[in-house]
Amino acid sequence: MAAATIETCHVACCANRTPNVVSWSRRGTIAFGTCNSVALYDPQERKVVALLSGHTNRVNAVQWVHREDYGPERHLVSAGSDHRLIVWEAQNETFIQSVECKGHTGPVCAVDAIYMDNSQILVVSSASDSTVRLWLSECLHTLSFGSGFMMDVSLARLPGSRVPILACGGDDSRVHLYVQSHGQVTMCLQGHEDWVRGVEWASIGGELLLASCSQDCLIRVWRLCAKSGTDARPEDDHTVIKMKEDVFEVKEKGEDVSSVFALSLETVLAGHENWVYGVHWQPPFYRGDELQQPLSLLSASMDKTMILWAPEEGSGVWVEQVRVGEVGGNTLGFYGCQMSVDGSMIVAHAFNGALHLWCKDQDRKGEWRPGVVISGHFNAVQDLSWDPEGEFILSVGADQTTRLFTPWRKHDSQQATWHEISRPQIHGYDMQCLATVGRFQFVSGADEKVLRVFQAPRNFVENFANISGTSKEQLLTSSDSANLPEGASTPALGLSNKAVFQGDLVQKTCEDEKQFNSVSDQYQESYFHPLNMTEPPPEDHLLQNTLWPEVQKLYGHGFEMFCLASDSARTVVASACKASKAEHASILLWSTSTWRQLQTLPYHTLTVTQMAFSPDAQHLLAVSRDRTWSLWRRHPTTPDNPAEPQFSLYAHTEKDTSIHSRIIWSCDWSPDGKYFVTSSRDKKVIVWGSLEDAADPGLPPEIKPRSSILDVGDSATAVAFCPVLCSDNRHLILFKWKDWSLVYRGGYVLQITRNRRNPQSSQQSYYR
Repeated sequence: MAAATIETCHVACCANRTPNVVSWSRRGTIAFGTCNSVALYDPQERKVVALLSGHTNRVNAVQWVHREDYGPERHLVSAGSDHRLIVWEAQNETFIQSVECKGHTGPVCAVDAIYMDNSQILVVSSASDSTVRLWLSECLHTLSFGSGFMMDVSLARLPGSRVPILACGGDDSRVHLYVQSHGQVTMCLQGHEDWVRGVEWASIGGELLLASCSQDCLIRVWRLCAKSGTDARPEDDHTVIKMKEDVFEVKEKGEDVSSVFALSLETVLAGHENWVYGVHWQPPFYRGDELQQPLSLLSASMDKTMILWAPEEGSGVWVEQVRVGEVGGNTLGFYGCQMSVDGSMIVAHAFNGALHLWCKDQDRKGEWRPGVVISGHFNAVQDLSWDPEGEFILSVGADQTTRLFTPWRKHDSQQATWHEISRPQIHGYDMQCLATVGRFQFVSGADEKVLRVFQAPRNFVENFANISGTSKEQLLTSSDSANLPEGASTPALGLSNKAVFQGDLVQKTCEDEKQFNSVSDQYQESYFHPLNMTEPPPEDHLLQNTLWPEVQKLYGHGFEMFCLASDSARTVVASACKASKAEHASILLWSTSTWRQLQTLPYHTLTVTQMAFSPDAQHLLAVSRDRTWSLWRRHPTTPDNPAEPQFSLYAHTEKDTSIHSRIIWSCDWSPDGKYFVTSSRDKKVIVWGSLEDAADPGLPPEIKPRSSILDVGDSATAVAFCPVLCSDNRHLILFKWKDWSLVYRGGYVLQITRNRRNPQSSQQSYYR
């Protein structure tokens, strides 16, 4: 029997909103936590190469275990709000769970790890239970901080020694150091005046450098080196200013001789204007004996900037080399930063989960430009809809955004990669549903009583043509293009996207040349600037310059919107809202030509959870929290009323006769329109019989299950027919249940899949 396989062609996701959740390996792979998984992202190929699923709650910290010989990493450590740590090991080009550490009683917020002599991995973790724990498969030691919290931890080895040293930065404005020898050595580094948010060691030329960053907007660099008798200077030598040193002695296990180390403050870096959340060292990078990348330190701050610091060649004074970041927008700043091993790319992750990538311009020395990087929703993805031509996909989420993804083929690559190229809607309420209407128009619903209709502006259509390689003439006629606005902007404190026309751009340019005349002029709307894109835009442009203008508001529902559907002819939109009574559970039908309400369809007594029009647009299927489904038939149009369709109830189930015993979450039609499928919290997926089974076409048919009832073992929350029949004319059904999905993985990840025929595979379930 011929079968079909499913291949992942794109995963859209973002980093979780925690400081220590991104780590860059020396082999070039960026690991970051996204929802309950760890994503492995290749910035060169611009795609997620793997998703590591093992945590049962949000992943808060990710760290590659770096090797001393600068070879490719084979281990990765992750920790999450499920109070667990997982060590992942590379085997046969995949990562598997190697070690699981349990013991914390609160969410783990930071991790680090180093290799020991016997290739064992020493892991350190900090959690909200006010403890820091050290692990070698099992917990070796626990450091308790009473009512305090350690925000970040970092491990290294003392210079010329195998003894590990631990640095912890906490809410007491101090950096705590611990050395495990015959007697535990502890030290506190003072100087910061607010919470220490990040700490990181770097081994440089037989010495250790420790960078610490704080909410006092400052970065402190500390130097730790082995001390010998030759380090002492004559007492009358006043030519050198020496910083105060903290000296401590360490005796290794099995050794009679002690080693003496000195720790001093190297420098204080002041350049950020807000809390500094992350620091990351770039050690010197050599190719042979030639220095390719000198020592540098990268920092990320809530002031929306990253700064690259480095000591000057002559004086050794640390100065700012590069500053990059986001200008404007209504978001907070950066949580953390990372740098590629060769120093050619730097990445930051922001409070809204977005990754920001900058690449060193090889043609213009010293300049950096924004790079194309993965993006996605930072909260639950609630709904999605394909473009009628199948060239892009729209999605909405609880992060209050609507996003548009499309494939992009770079000129030097044959492989197309999917990217977000527009953020048509940035809203003040969590988004719940959407439906596409025509090629460049959609309707969306949120946690409000209003439906909003959006139309693509001309600037988006032109940029979409550039990125997708489609002819502009094929997308819009000249008359259509002339009537479209150039873009959209959001008024201050407003929820509606305001259209911006060509004349508005000229007027705005003139206004920008004038100074503010009043206080109110200082609080202007976020304004649109036209883009000429040949590649996907960076995050700051997505936030401000890719909005779609709102062309209509639809009123009529009494509570927050819940689901939407549009017919294949794109002439009718059906909508439903949250309802606890029958009077609010009615379905409303809207005309897409006039945006006038056509009809009210009352039947259900609780919230209608999903609706679907049949492929021929002649039937509307609805499922509900009241455990029933209803089927509505479209009446033929008449010469007296040719443009306004009317629907009437055709078939339905009752509570006492319905097979489903819990809320019905989802429904869909087979591509030939003969069958439909429902999925429910009662763990059942049911394919219902053909409409052609009715003995009398004029009478309501008795629709029964067409196949055996499939029990998926957990709440089935989404279901869909594949639009293409398999080679033996069988239907393929994809369904999603509580903890696993073929279409969505977790709450925050949008996964697009491709259907491919594969005669060698027979792993899918089919219904004839």
